[in-house]
Amino acid sequence: MRLFLSSYRFGADPDRLLNLVGEPGRVAVIANAADAWGGARASAVLSDLVPLRRLGFEPAELDLREFVGRPDALRAALSRVQMVWVRGGNTFVLRAQFARSGADVVLPDLLRGDALVYAGYSAGACVMSPSLRGLELLDDPAEVEPTCGVPVVWDGLGLVDHAIVPHYRSPGYEPAEAALVEQVADNYRRSGTPLRTLTDDEVIVVGQGPV
Repeated sequence: MRLFLSSYRFGADPDRLLNLVGEPGRVAVIANAADAWGGARASAVLSDLVPLRRLGFEPAELDLREFVGRPDALRAALSRVQMVWVRGGNTFVLRAQFARSGADVVLPDLLRGDALVYAGYSAGACVMSPSLRGLELLDDPAEVEPTCGVPVVWDGLGLVDHAIVPHYRSPGYEPAEAALVEQVADNYRRSGTPLRTLTDDEVIVVGQGPV
């Protein structure tokens, strides 16, 4: 299983992703964490396609809304790519779209078989934790029902054994935002929840690339 989990895109060193992947190839960009963003969603997708192309990848969006109730079709689509790139946004919306499409079953199965690399940042990283409880201070669970038409799913995929707190003590955020991130981390510590904090330069890498 190969995972690249970051707070913001490639972190400080894109070579860590390239080393995990090997020769860059086709990438499925999953931007469903931005499904509640209305007209801003399209520009969010484009903002991820460009830096991936600069690294030599061939990215194209894979919209999980097109695979609702079609997990076999999703598996077939993902079998044709080298990597999934899961962008940030609302972690709860992303998790709901994973559930509706069957990505929460298909992706772990493909990852355990080392069929592809999972690269996700912010929400795309947080969704891999055992539970999403605590992240409601950062992302609004109330966006799930109107956006996805299903209840909030509080369980993560559990492919890492700790909570992830992105954007931790990173420059460029409003003081109120930074304070909420700090509070999330403090709440996990007080409850005894294992966690990893990530600055926007840091990444978690699981597995190793081709030898």
